[in-house]
Amino acid sequence: MDARTSDRPVTLLSIDDDPLALDLVRSALEQPGLRILTCEDPIAGLEMARAERPQIVLLDLMMPGMSGMEVLKSIASTDPSADVILLTAHYSTEAAVDAIQQGACDYLNKPFDIARLQERVQALIDEWRRRWRLRKLDGQVLEANQFHGIIGRSAPMLDVFGRMRRVGPHFQTALITGQTGTGKELAAQALHALSPVANGPFIVCNCAAIPENLVESELFGHVKGSFTGAVQDKTGLFEAAHNGSLFLDELGELPLAAQAKLLRAVQQQEIQRVGATFTRKVNVRIIAATNRNLQQEVEKKTFREDLLFRLSMVEIVLPPLVERPEDLPLLIRYFVEQFSKRYNKDFEGLTRRAETLLLRYHWPGNVRDLENVIGYACMMAEPSRIDVNDLPERVRLGSGISRGGSGETTMVTLDEIQQIHARRVIAAVDGNKVKAASILGISRATLYRLLGNASGPADDETESAAQQFRGGRT
Repeated sequence: MDARTSDRPVTLLSIDDDPLALDLVRSALEQPGLRILTCEDPIAGLEMARAERPQIVLLDLMMPGMSGMEVLKSIASTDPSADVILLTAHYSTEAAVDAIQQGACDYLNKPFDIARLQERVQALIDEWRRRWRLRKLDGQVLEANQFHGIIGRSAPMLDVFGRMRRVGPHFQTALITGQTGTGKELAAQALHALSPVANGPFIVCNCAAIPENLVESELFGHVKGSFTGAVQDKTGLFEAAHNGSLFLDELGELPLAAQAKLLRAVQQQEIQRVGATFTRKVNVRIIAATNRNLQQEVEKKTFREDLLFRLSMVEIVLPPLVERPEDLPLLIRYFVEQFSKRYNKDFEGLTRRAETLLLRYHWPGNVRDLENVIGYACMMAEPSRIDVNDLPERVRLGSGISRGGSGETTMVTLDEIQQIHARRVIAAVDGNKVKAASILGISRATLYRLLGNASGPADDETESAAQQFRGGRT
């Protein structure tokens, strides 16, 4: 067996009531970078598995006190990411099938073939090390694909980032549209950060949360005694945002009467407090956001056309998550890291079946929905990996299965999506890997590692992606 080292050791636990078998395992598998633990008692071995979280478990099927199948079920329920190989001198097809269904990755006969055991274990070690390298690579890619706190590397998001870069230094008013949960407030903060008033205040106003009779007072302020309850002068949001930006979230909920006054404030850059006899000049950049189709609201006479024209001089349209699947791995990675810190848990990521399920889901609430799902999973799961049972029931039950042209089920992993995205970018620039790496925000060496370490489409699929891109279908 080749001795291979890694920057992260792999732990193997062998549980067998035969001490000679344990000695054989240790002598056959010992190598640099592999930590081997052994235990003769199945109950103690199960406790060791829970405490040490081994990546690989060799498990004897027939043991006194607790059968190997019982130990397997317990390990599969507490740490489904562990690869378990069952060893037995009493082989049967039925038992092998049952073991695989219970979560084992292989089933070998005793006395086992040393070469076959070495080969099988080495393949699992290499797979774990590959995943670890990809995890570190994911961290580099995640860092390289953040734009003022917004995560994305898909073509729709790169278009959004490019548009914000161009208009950020110049806009006076901007309209951000998109479905609920697409990140409109983050986009507004990015625009503010790119503007000449980035050092000024960023004031948020949730238009839907203001009672209709208080809208004018909230936006423009009031003077003492101007109405019942006005016991002192109040500064409005426009004044609070002077020399900065005012973010009007859920603008479509603003009443028509308030829209007229808002239009004047936007056009004239001046406001008049309720009850005041004079106006005040302000210097405010207005960023409005809505999940409504404001043109339809204009046609229904519930939104002023002149206000829409004024605000939509610059419009940023945020795509729903379903239209940017390449961003899912990055977003999942980001939220797992964030909630790991919040809950003080060390998560390496998701199991393959949990990854697949999240990729199938339609995400009606977009990025916010994904954030809530990952937050719930991190709260419920035990370190180190999140499994299907840790996800909310609505996600487990609501994930459809994508179908290929032949009607066969298509299973896509996060690793494959990363490679697919890289290949599409390469195809879009006619194979120029230097330019592709620049677009992806990673080094050329990192790009080569990504393509070499991920199992994904072959070269003919890359050419197919290129043809689709040139035809405008990607």
